[in-house]
Amino acid sequence: MKTFMQKKENVERKWYVIDAEGKTLGRVATKAATILRGKHKPTYTPSVDCGDYVIIINASKVNLTGNKLEDKMYYNHSGYPGGLRERPAKVMIEKYPEEMVERAVKGMLPHNSLGRSMGKKLFVYAGSEHKHEAGKPTALNID
Repeated sequence: MKTFMQKKENVERKWYVIDAEGKTLGRVATKAATILRGKHKPTYTPSVDCGDYVIIINASKVNLTGNKLEDKMYYNHSGYPGGLRERPAKVMIEKYPEEMVERAVKGMLPHNSLGRSMGKKLFVYAGSEHKHEAGKPTALNID
C-alpha cells in the first residue's frame, strides 16, 4: 500500500465560518489553525498547503479566561532603540479585536513560507457581517 501525498494542484478548498461570540480565544484559534493547516482532512500532507478558508466573526466578543484582560501583554517593536510598544489585552480587544484573534491563530501556524500562505486564508471581522457569501461558507460549531 502506498502513502498518499497531496499535490497543491488537486486541493479542494471549502469555506468555514466560526462565530467567536462567547467562545474562549484559544479554543477558537486552535480550531481555526487546524482547518487552515488541513489537518481535519484525510488527505493532509505536511509539506502542502491543503487547508481551507476560515472566516471568524464577532472577534470583539471573544472571551479571555482568568486575569488575562489585565495581565496579558501584546508587544510590537519598531526596530529603533526605545521602539518597544506594549498593550494589554483589554486595549487590544477594545481597539484591535481583529489583530488579537489573527495573532492567536497565526502563532499556531508554521513560522515559514508555508505558514504565511496558510495565514492568507484567514479572515477576521469584529462584527457579525462578512463579505465572503460567494464562497458559500459552512458554519462551524466550537464546543
